[in-house]
Amino acid sequence: MIKRIFLAAIVATFAAGSALADDTCESKAVGKDGKALAGAAKTSFMKKCKEDACAPKAVGSDGKPLAGAAKNSFMKKCEMGA
Repeated sequence: MIKRIFLAAIVATFAAGSALADDTCESKAVGKDGKALAGAAKTSFMKKCKEDACAPKAVGSDGKPLAGAAKNSFMKKCEMGA
């Protein structure tokens, strides 16, 4: 019984963490006046925010930064999921 509760707590923690991680760019999309961005401004902000979040993760298994097609593929997948 305790193992099930512990396992459920761990799963809930990871689920909440990933949900909060996805919301960071959305929650940061606010203009200087404190109002939420809309339209092209929001689209541009979201693209830049996701790119900035994924760029440091674009590292190969050897520890070197990805380049070319590998980097493009990684960035596309990361930005879609990130």
